[in-house]
Amino acid sequence: MTETQRAEVSGSNGALLSSAEARNRWLEVSVRAGNYDLDNTRKVGDRQQPPNAGPGGPVPVDDDPEVLRRTIWLETDREYRAAAEALIKIKTGRQVKVETAEGEAPDFSREERHSFYGPQVSLSVDRKPWEQRVRDYTAYFRQSAAVINSIVTFTAQAQNQYQVTSEGSELQFGQIRYRLELFIQGKAPDGMDINRYYNFDWVNPSDAPDDKAVSAAEVTMRKELEGLVAAPLIEPTAGPALLTGRAAAVFFHEVFGHRAEGHRQKDINEGQTFARKVGEAIFPDFLTVVDDPSLKKLGKTDLLGYYQFDDEGVPAQRVPLVEHGILRNFEMSRSPLIGFQRSNGHGRRQIGFAPVSRQGNLVVQSSKTLTHAQIRARLIELIKAQGKPFGLLIDDIAGGFTFTGRGQPQAFQVLPLVVYKVFPDGRPDELVRGVDIVGTPLVSLTKIVATGDTLDVFNGYCGAESGSVPVSAAAPEILISELEVQKKETSTDKPPILPAPAHDVVKTGGAQ
Repeated sequence: MTETQRAEVSGSNGALLSSAEARNRWLEVSVRAGNYDLDNTRKVGDRQQPPNAGPGGPVPVDDDPEVLRRTIWLETDREYRAAAEALIKIKTGRQVKVETAEGEAPDFSREERHSFYGPQVSLSVDRKPWEQRVRDYTAYFRQSAAVINSIVTFTAQAQNQYQVTSEGSELQFGQIRYRLELFIQGKAPDGMDINRYYNFDWVNPSDAPDDKAVSAAEVTMRKELEGLVAAPLIEPTAGPALLTGRAAAVFFHEVFGHRAEGHRQKDINEGQTFARKVGEAIFPDFLTVVDDPSLKKLGKTDLLGYYQFDDEGVPAQRVPLVEHGILRNFEMSRSPLIGFQRSNGHGRRQIGFAPVSRQGNLVVQSSKTLTHAQIRARLIELIKAQGKPFGLLIDDIAGGFTFTGRGQPQAFQVLPLVVYKVFPDGRPDELVRGVDIVGTPLVSLTKIVATGDTLDVFNGYCGAESGSVPVSAAAPEILISELEVQKKETSTDKPPILPAPAHDVVKTGGAQ
């Protein structure tokens, strides 16, 4: 059962949009029929079994044991009926369907029982100061004629989770998170939407960003958006590129991280890019990658991917995925693989979804580091050596997505926000727009030739089969010898016909 207390304050263009606080409880029951080797969750052939843990449902927030027992009783009965029916269909399907070697692994891992009773967490948020702050923060953006819309949202969330299993585990743990999200939108003359984002994440109330820090972020966002609205388009190209730390972190999350999630090595419908590459080189030998959801901070930055126990009751663990370029491990839930029989605490889900293996805190480490000046000079050398008119500097990124299914191209697409052309003849960098990074994993990962010497963190929410979960990725800036970009999806709607009211100069007497 998950109990959530959430406060949210949102403002737009100098006014308050909403201010609310809510508390709710959500019950989920997971029933497995069969045994550890074969149960109702097995996927036979290309037919996807329904998840054993359905969406669940709300339960009363009153601490009334009899009411809670009744709700649990009814939900358990519903889930048992569904599990028993599914197991019959699976046993029948096995008679006519071929299973791969990966698919013949057991369905559920045997894990140690755990007993942990952590303190319950709760919030006490005075929303009034935040209501004024979101007004003030969004009012600043009205000063720019290039900003069509602005939204700033403050959220505070306290979440307690209670887990009990028939294997004997009893867990109670909680977590508090705060977030301030800034978003502005503009539109180029050719109709392309231009968006800029920034967010602050913290755990302790004392670490909340002050007005000075927020103002500095807003100034940067506004300056970049104004530049992007007027920036020229860039045509599709391939050549040397330098990704700054946040951009590099998202690159690794999309290109590698999703393909290292354990359940993807087992599913016949998945591309299984790395399923049989354990012990082989998939990166340059100077790169090491770990996923460590037990890590609370990196430097002074709180990590969104931190948790104590995963959603299957297994403690969060540090997992060395790649060591000196060699693939060693996967992010594992309680769905075993051949050669990987135990969970390493990466079974995760959004409330209402069944857990699967997911990323937590993905951290990229390098033994071949350069200063920013050195890696930029190396970029110039590559541009000249390849006879290219320019290279690219990817300075910020919104996110991305990747295709892992076997029926789709094994490709990724990363969505940069701020891109510069870097010229080999010493001309100033030129801000450009209109491209997305694309490629395939096995090729792109081998094109990394050097890294910077400072880690940067990307905090965000990642959507996949088990819903949206908080994640972090950290990486140094990376130099790629060849990176391909394609045209970004665009709109054909022109910018607003009339200027914004704050920038519509009216002469005396009302005449324009």
